[in-house]
Amino acid sequence: MPPFPPFAVTVDLVALTVRHDALHVLLVTRGEDPFVGRPALPGGFVRPDEDLADAASRELAEETGLHRGGAHLEQLGSYGSPHRDPRMRVVSVAYLALAPGLPDAEPGGDAAAAGWVPVADALADDLAFDHHAILTDGVERARAKLEYTSLATAFCGPEFTVSELRRVYEAVWGTALDPRNFHRKVTSTPGFLTETGRTVVDGPGRPAALYRGGPTTALHPPLTRDPG
Repeated sequence: MPPFPPFAVTVDLVALTVRHDALHVLLVTRGEDPFVGRPALPGGFVRPDEDLADAASRELAEETGLHRGGAHLEQLGSYGSPHRDPRMRVVSVAYLALAPGLPDAEPGGDAAAAGWVPVADALADDLAFDHHAILTDGVERARAKLEYTSLATAFCGPEFTVSELRRVYEAVWGTALDPRNFHRKVTSTPGFLTETGRTVVDGPGRPAALYRGGPTTALHPPLTRDPG
């Protein structure tokens, strides 16, 4: 049997947050070859003593300061094209991370810079490796899961108004939603939202009710991207 070539496993992060009513992704500027100077998703090699989830959590903490309990983190997929990394055969396991109000990023590892970039701009850029495909998959995963799960609340703080929740949907889906129809749908979906009994001034008019995420994780019926 011929010897196996050098082989490595990495994790890459599609870290998403909503800033200025637009969906943003964390990108780094590579400070080393390959692809020096090119934008890329944050990530790195899996250490010999850690599993995949621990590696993803470590990379998230290094780039954003968030630890495992501070963000929604789920495995997105595996990417193993033989020529995706010119250094050697590298398989990457990508993770999707979602959190509200993520802070400005500090570059770590082999990154020369790091920052939050509107997703539309990131997808139009020339990303390193196969990160355009990974980012595309991550954004579509987030958009789809907002339809049938309560994942949208991961973009909100502990308490939020329906208007704040609607702006999350609009930012992630990239479409305007009818405020009244949206309010009716989310407040009538069993277990989606829990009333706090408190209100807050959220624009003109009477104070808006504050909610927390409810106990359900699956939405029945699902929400749709139909702006109506």
